[in-house]
Amino acid sequence: MEMSQATFSQRQRFSRRDFLKVATVLGLDTILLAAAGVSYISRVEPTWLEVRQVRLKLPRLLRAFSGLRIVQLSDIHIGPWMSLERVEEILQTAMAQAPDVIALTGDFVLAYGRRKLSYQSELTQFSELLARLSRQIPVLAVLGNHDHWYNALEVRTFLERGGVQVLSNSVYALERGSSRFYIAGIDDAYEHKDNLEAVVYQLPEQAGALLLSHVPDFADLSAPTGRFDLQISGHSHGGQVVLPFVGPPILPQWGQKYFSGLYQVGNMFQYTNRGVGMTFPAVRFNCRPEITLFTLESAYV
Repeated sequence: MEMSQATFSQRQRFSRRDFLKVATVLGLDTILLAAAGVSYISRVEPTWLEVRQVRLKLPRLLRAFSGLRIVQLSDIHIGPWMSLERVEEILQTAMAQAPDVIALTGDFVLAYGRRKLSYQSELTQFSELLARLSRQIPVLAVLGNHDHWYNALEVRTFLERGGVQVLSNSVYALERGSSRFYIAGIDDAYEHKDNLEAVVYQLPEQAGALLLSHVPDFADLSAPTGRFDLQISGHSHGGQVVLPFVGPPILPQWGQKYFSGLYQVGNMFQYTNRGVGMTFPAVRFNCRPEITLFTLESAYV
C-alpha cells in the first residue's frame, strides 16, 4: 500500500512537471507568434506594395483616348512611417507601369491632428522626385485633409515646384489631336474646400470627365451631376486593418460608404485606392498598400 501511494505521488509530481514544461513551451510559442504577428502588421504588410490593374470602358471617352493608362497614387503621408527613400521606390514602381498620366489623390504629409510641424526639408526632396516624373508625363493632384491640417499653401507650392498641376476645383484638358479628355479635381470636402458647381461650370456641355476627389463618399454628390464617368479617391486607406468576415473596424468620415475598390454610383464608376502610407495606428492587416493602374477604353471602339 505504501509503494502504491509512493508511485501515485511520483506520477503526480511527474504530471506537474510535464504540465509546467508544456505550459512553458506554449507560452514561448505564444510570445513568438505574437512577435511575428506584430512584425507582420507593422513592418511586412505596410511595405508589401500591390499594383492593382483596373480596366474600365467609359461611355463618353473618345476613340483617341482608348487605352489611356492612368496611375493613381494616394495617401503617401510623408512622415515617421514614410521615408523619402520609400517614396522614391513607390514613384519608380508607378513609372514602371508606363502610364500616360499620374493622378495623386491627396494626403501627401502626415499631420498629427492640427499640431504645427515642419516638413519643408522632406517636401523639397519630394518635389525633386516629382520633377523627374512631370518632365515625362502630366502629373495631376488634389489636396487631402492632412494637407490642409498641415499647411495647404506650402504643400501646393512644393507640388507645383515639382511640375505637378494641382487641381483645386479646376479642370485639366488632356489633348490628342483635336480630341480632349477632361480631368477635374475637387478640393477637399472633409475640410469644406470643395466647389462642385465651379468644376461642373468649367466642363463642356457634352463632355464626360474623370474626377479626382480625395474623399470617396463625395461620389454621392458628384454622380448625380451626370458629368463624370469615373471618380477616383483615397482617404480611407481601405481601413488599414480589415478583419476577415467583418471588414474594417474603423473608417474615417467621408470614407465609410465607398472605402475600398470599385463601385457603381448611378452612372458613374467610383474607385477608392487603399493608399501607400498610414496614419495611427501604424499597421496594416489584410489591406496592402496599393498603386492602381487604370486602363480606360472607349465605348466608341
